[in-house]
Amino acid sequence: MAATIDEYIAGFPKDIQVRLEHMRAIIRKAAPEATETIGYGIPTFKLDGNLVHFGGFKAHIGFFPAPSGLKEFQEELSNFKGSKGGVQFPYDQPLPVSLITKIVKYRIGENQKKALAKKARAKK
Repeated sequence: MAATIDEYIAGFPKDIQVRLEHMRAIIRKAAPEATETIGYGIPTFKLDGNLVHFGGFKAHIGFFPAPSGLKEFQEELSNFKGSKGGVQFPYDQPLPVSLITKIVKYRIGENQKKALAKKARAKK
């Protein structure tokens, strides 16, 4: 299993590596303060907790912004296959950059609210 996102991406064919690096760059631009790690065996971005995950699969990039991130954007994501926790972006289609960006920023807001509430409870 890969220890870093670079290692993870290097394990894919060159054409898929390009797409995975593009996905990584979209998330990094939307969440520049987030840290990168491997979680659940796939690339993970953390900011006040788990932010989003993504991974390469046979025919798509899986994007996992937590069920709340999917629910908030369900209408915009309706053209993509998905599950309770993730959505599939097929390799034969361009990545929906603005949609991914909006979802990541939404998740940042969610995590920041949770972190502030936790701090407030700790002060009591």
